[in-house]
Amino acid sequence: MSDTALDRMLDELYGRVGERSPQPRLSATRKALELLGDPHRSYPIVHITGTNGKTSTSRLIESILRAHGLRTGLFTSPDLGYLGERIVVDGEPITEDALLDAWSQVKPYLELADAELAKTDEPPLTFFEALTVLAYAVFADAPIDVGVVEVGMGGEWDSTNVADGQVAVFTPIDLDHTQRLGRTVAEIARTKAGIVKPGRSVVSAAQGQEALTELERAAELSEADVSLEGRDFGVVSRTPAVGGQMVDVQGRAGLYTGVFVPLLGAHQAQNTAVAIAAVETFLGDGQQPITGDVLAEGLAGATSPGRLQVAARTPLLVVDAAHNPHGVAAMTAGLAESFRLSHVIAVLAVLSDKDAEGMVRAAAGLVDEFVVTASPSDRSTDPDRLAATVVGVVGADRVVVEPDIERALEVARDLAAEHADASDASPQPGIVVFGSITLVAKVLERVRERGWP
Repeated sequence: MSDTALDRMLDELYGRVGERSPQPRLSATRKALELLGDPHRSYPIVHITGTNGKTSTSRLIESILRAHGLRTGLFTSPDLGYLGERIVVDGEPITEDALLDAWSQVKPYLELADAELAKTDEPPLTFFEALTVLAYAVFADAPIDVGVVEVGMGGEWDSTNVADGQVAVFTPIDLDHTQRLGRTVAEIARTKAGIVKPGRSVVSAAQGQEALTELERAAELSEADVSLEGRDFGVVSRTPAVGGQMVDVQGRAGLYTGVFVPLLGAHQAQNTAVAIAAVETFLGDGQQPITGDVLAEGLAGATSPGRLQVAARTPLLVVDAAHNPHGVAAMTAGLAESFRLSHVIAVLAVLSDKDAEGMVRAAAGLVDEFVVTASPSDRSTDPDRLAATVVGVVGADRVVVEPDIERALEVARDLAAEHADASDASPQPGIVVFGSITLVAKVLERVRERGWP
């Protein structure tokens, strides 16, 4: 297939209402899937929501299940440059040819659904609704044994929630997308709790009391069993190691000691514990331990692109998709623990609906200098406005403004060079890119195509 065909397909898909403006409904997605024969009902699903850690936890769950011998489907959001990264079958992102083929089969049914929606003056399927339909159809066609599906936004009315998830998994819940999900943690948790299904199981990371109250209420109303981190499972101990960490986890069904996780930061150890409990719940209702070799293989093969990812070295370049204060706090703790850095330079861009001040405050204790730029998104905060926010937190002497991403990276490299030590044994400066997933994607693309420095 030609690039032109792929470009046309992406134009058609991205031409729909964007995923940042979702319709609070399930009816449109259901209609399209019904026309396709309800492919999402042909396999069981582990459904994941939360504020931070959703993608990493989803990828950990999928990798363990695949190591167990199951053929898996993984649907995550967002991607870091290629749409097919979101739809993964048996550990491999869908190829361009397969994506085009699936689109050609699904598109007529999306158009039929659009026509039916128009009869009742409803908007056509959005980008994310159409993508959800596409992913569920791809998984049924594969076929898969189990789908691991990450919510796009919220839970209750997210298009992925047309599925009947056997296990509802909750990562930590905090403030984010407040314009759409609610102004308080309780309101946000109430929306996310909508993925709990009657008689099914719930596995949750440790939560603040507001969020926990909402999850337990939803579980009680649905007669769903709840397994909670810190009560029913959790991290026993962890030790940073080269390229990751060694973790001991008490699962629901077994104790797993000396497990290597190739991901950095305490938050990834927590995600690992949640993933293990979710797999135990799915495979044996929390009564059957995961075989040691299976767990070791599953965790060893887990990746989490764009999450404390070392994109390049000399100088060290780390990218992280953190885009809210909770995520940035986890990022900075992971950086401080995992790297010996003499001076930290942040390249920062933030979308206009995010808590920029909260993010800067969360990073200010570690970051020595901020290079403020813009992400390749029409919702990116103007760099001068963002710089004013940063200056208000850390002072003008720690802030540089460079709207062009390429130039921002050059400025960050120059600042790192100023603080480099000739001795390899000494801590060296490092650069961290965060604040916007679109910024991270652009930087990773630049490093892939042009190298570093």
